[in-house]
Amino acid sequence: MFKRNRCLRRVAAIASISSLVTGCGILSSDTPEDEGPIVVGTTSSPSTLDPAASWDSSWELFRNIYQTLLSYPVGATTPQPDAAESCEFSDASNQVFRCELREGLKFSNGDELDAKAVKHSIDRIREINVNGGPAGLLGSLERVQAPTDREVVFYLNKPDATFPFVLATPAMSIVAPDAYPAGSLREEGGVVGSGPYALESYEEGERAELVRNEHYKGFAERRNNAVTVRYFQDSAAVVKALRDEQIDLTYRGLAAGDVVDLQGRTSKEEEIQLVEGTGTDINYLVFNPKDPWAGKKAVRQAVAQIIDRAAIAHKVYKDTVDPLYSMVPKGLTGHTTGFFDDYGDPSVAKARQILTDAGITEPVPLTLWYTTDRYGSETALEFKELERQLEASGLFEITLKSRPWKTYVEGYQKGEYPVFGRGWFPDFPDADNFIAPFVGKQNALGTPYEAGRITTDLLPSSRRESDRGNVVKQFEEAQQILVDDARLVPLWQGRQYVAASRDISGAERALDPSTIMMMWELSRKTSW
Repeated sequence: MFKRNRCLRRVAAIASISSLVTGCGILSSDTPEDEGPIVVGTTSSPSTLDPAASWDSSWELFRNIYQTLLSYPVGATTPQPDAAESCEFSDASNQVFRCELREGLKFSNGDELDAKAVKHSIDRIREINVNGGPAGLLGSLERVQAPTDREVVFYLNKPDATFPFVLATPAMSIVAPDAYPAGSLREEGGVVGSGPYALESYEEGERAELVRNEHYKGFAERRNNAVTVRYFQDSAAVVKALRDEQIDLTYRGLAAGDVVDLQGRTSKEEEIQLVEGTGTDINYLVFNPKDPWAGKKAVRQAVAQIIDRAAIAHKVYKDTVDPLYSMVPKGLTGHTTGFFDDYGDPSVAKARQILTDAGITEPVPLTLWYTTDRYGSETALEFKELERQLEASGLFEITLKSRPWKTYVEGYQKGEYPVFGRGWFPDFPDADNFIAPFVGKQNALGTPYEAGRITTDLLPSSRRESDRGNVVKQFEEAQQILVDDARLVPLWQGRQYVAASRDISGAERALDPSTIMMMWELSRKTSW
């Protein structure tokens, strides 16, 4: 996001985040200057302000206004204490996890944050149990206890070495008991959290005004006094706002065409820098097993056999994403290429044979659903390309339908869609998080997937291993089961692009391992 040296001033630059971190330093002040808020633009607006209801990109806001026991300081890939002073498994079987809180914690309204508040926050997630909500992350939790004001103890019903990662997700944000009912979602506006910022004002779909939370105690060193997050409908609008100096930075939802345009500008006409980093976000199709056609394995396998991922990556996304052949993205321990290994190159003949062997000889009618305002401006084009590929085979009759995200979520949670598109930004950087959230009776998709071998054997076995390098075999087998079932069909893996004004510093430090932006790392450059 920044110029690597002075000769790059007023020139659009593209570099990897890692090279910026290790490259030459940038002269800037760590002391926040009172120059007005840093304005961040994104196309991904929250669906809710209550952590108990969210297992989606609402987390991007939550990370900055709520606090979790554990989180990710700059450079960390494993969770470190935040609201907690220390946390550890206190038994050899990874079933008892104990945390001690920092002293003197308070919420943004001045209320005391103690162990009972933590227990309340975790218990209400399971009590409210929103369909498709974060309760699915707590499948290994048996009970929470608060034996003292500063001690919280989590008792698990089975070994789970990933539990610290779960506690570090914004889903486990600590909320004030008096402001968030135990058995229902908060109906009042506003937020009472203990994060680095307080939410001063919020206009749904428009903006969030963040100011320093003077009661905050945690690892974050805030390099600014305030941040305004502005929500846009599409990439074109957010890039225009950046060029018009209405925003300082954008980190989510850049369209492929805008990325390519920014990559190609090397003249003085731009004062915008573009940073490319490795991404672990994925895009995939979900098949509803209760639908008369999508519920047939042969139909799903035929779709998987026809889809040309490389064409989607090139034609729709202009090679700003990579074809993906497994639900576990490349770069993570345990990644395979199962869909390519089993299906090979796209083939209509093979797909026809799959359907014929299942007694299906007429074109299959399928309705594909997508959201209009969540995963970027190319989503509609992507689904048109899927429609073209499937109908060109002569084996399918495709209908496309779409909705805005808020009503889209309600639809798939009610099981209304035969086939629908989803994207996934990881809760934490482990292969477990690309399998576990999608299987079981209760999952992030609101579509039950009772993959017994995965849920009862492979995941429990992997979670007994603290050394995540020792779980490759379990995840390879789990991915093969997903390939065989074809209930989830991966399409592509994203890359991270951030565009920023030349005057903004800190963005190379600001993305945590789940690519959520830690706004407190941003500042304005004060010298060169």
